[in-house]
Amino acid sequence: MKISLVSTLITLALVGCATRSPLAPLPVVSYVDLPRFMGDWFVIASIPTFIEKDAYNAVENYKLDTDGSIATTFTFRKNAFDGPEKVYRPRGFVLDRNSNAVWGMRFIWPIKADYRIAHVDQNYQETVIGRESRDYVWIMARTRQLAAADFCRLQSLVAKAGYDVARLRQVPQVTDRPPIVCGL
Repeated sequence: MKISLVSTLITLALVGCATRSPLAPLPVVSYVDLPRFMGDWFVIASIPTFIEKDAYNAVENYKLDTDGSIATTFTFRKNAFDGPEKVYRPRGFVLDRNSNAVWGMRFIWPIKADYRIAHVDQNYQETVIGRESRDYVWIMARTRQLAAADFCRLQSLVAKAGYDVARLRQVPQVTDRPPIVCGL
């Protein structure tokens, strides 16, 4: 099991080092108030990494440490609402101190994966995190659900940033909401 976790983390770290794509730079917000950004963020949808592709109840928590780094705890249930709990603890490092919107996220030393805050609303209730290469993206909120109009607006922001939104996966967050079954 430990070998699997180590190989997973190494692969994720190597993905973070991948050559940058020829796309235009991913726009980021002009300024992030780090203390306001800290706390729990529910993952509403993502173009997921392989470790989170079957995630349920995914939550990312940030805590600003005294050294300026960000202790991160990512938890989710694997494959089902009652599936095994998975916990990852990468560390974030603010790379752009003018905006606080560009971070390096370290899963394995010394590699820091690209992590960019492309959107945060003025009340710090919703955010979009992306990467220059447009391979992964996360739509997150302070609540387990977003209104349909809010989700669609954020999905539109993701599309305008150059992502293939057909790859977005909505992360199941609510157990008492029945799944939608479509007849063929």
